[in-house]
Amino acid sequence: MIAKIGENISVRRFVRVTASGALGTYIHGGRIGSLVALKGGDEALAKDLAMHVAALNPAYIDASGVPADVLDKEREILTAQTNAEKKPPEIIAKMVEGRLRKYLAEITLIGQPFVKDPETTVEKLLKKADATVVQFMRYEVGAGIEKKQDDFVGEVMAQVKAQAKSAT
Repeated sequence: MIAKIGENISVRRFVRVTASGALGTYIHGGRIGSLVALKGGDEALAKDLAMHVAALNPAYIDASGVPADVLDKEREILTAQTNAEKKPPEIIAKMVEGRLRKYLAEITLIGQPFVKDPETTVEKLLKKADATVVQFMRYEVGAGIEKKQDDFVGEVMAQVKAQAKSAT
């Protein structure tokens, strides 16, 4: 391929997935690709879930997969937000935990509303099919590549200073 198109190509990241059950893939517009491995279920469900992963980009499968430091940081943010509401500490604690549950539903695959049927969560869809998600992966073209930030003002000021020095 390198010789054919004349561009250098390298593989920056990949993952090897094996599944005892169904394996579903989905490619959206040639820029986003996702892969879902299920235990139980069928190929159609796996493909639908791969489409869901491509669309909503969940970070984790379920709440048990969320690292403790992420939870602690979010709890800290939510506590700071609710402290401004001037409520008793026990009410604030309940509010924080409720908002934390909502946050977990947003960032976990099984907590999200299913993209094809927003009335159903992915968790309910999986229970109905007697399936569990073993692993999922989502790739997007260009994701993870650090882009150089140009400081235009800094460049202009450096040129002005250089010209001032050469003029003296």
